[in-house]
Amino acid sequence: MTDTPDTAVLDAALQMVDVWNRLSADKQALLLKRFGTQENALAALVTTQLLAPAQA
Repeated sequence: MTDTPDTAVLDAALQMVDVWNRLSADKQALLLKRFGTQENALAALVTTQLLAPAQA
């Protein structure tokens, strides 16, 4: 794949779905309570990942 903004968003989304699947049920419940839906919680996780400073 090429390194485009679309690819970066897709990669971040796939990583956050993986993170979501590894969260405990309690942590998922807390995120659902805060964000309302799994989609909103994943969007927040993706945004956080995309805005995080690059790690060397």
